[in-house]
Amino acid sequence: MKRIAMLLAALCAGSAVLLGGCKTPPTPTQEEMRAFDYGPRPDNYEQLIREYLKERLTDPTNAIVEFRAGPKELYQQQTSLRDLQWGWGVCVWINDKNTRGTYDGFYPMAFFIRNGKIVGVNGGEDDNIIGARYARKDCNELGAPFTGR
Repeated sequence: MKRIAMLLAALCAGSAVLLGGCKTPPTPTQEEMRAFDYGPRPDNYEQLIREYLKERLTDPTNAIVEFRAGPKELYQQQTSLRDLQWGWGVCVWINDKNTRGTYDGFYPMAFFIRNGKIVGVNGGEDDNIIGARYARKDCNELGAPFTGR
């Protein structure tokens, strides 16, 4: 697993020169954030996220899911590697069991919820290294900085 992470980091460094893909996403202005309709603040955000994760976690029954921040208005500018997203942002830290039945450690995920639906996600085991960077950035912006892997 560490070899894969090192390889991805090397590829990311190389792609940064070509695509600018590993740069920190730009911070939106207040004017940009106000220009979008975020819909009503979701009261059932935990249920929405748990349903989403149920299909994606290795062991959803025993996974540790910590809701760390949000919902709070969150805006993500479009880049060459990520689409424009906006909605009620929620930062979640997850520690799922691997296929051997042991926990691998927490990782962050950031969810965008608009009009009662999850419309965007950054991070997670099925996302790439860029998604993980965006999830850390989003969680930081929402008030739950992630310092783990």
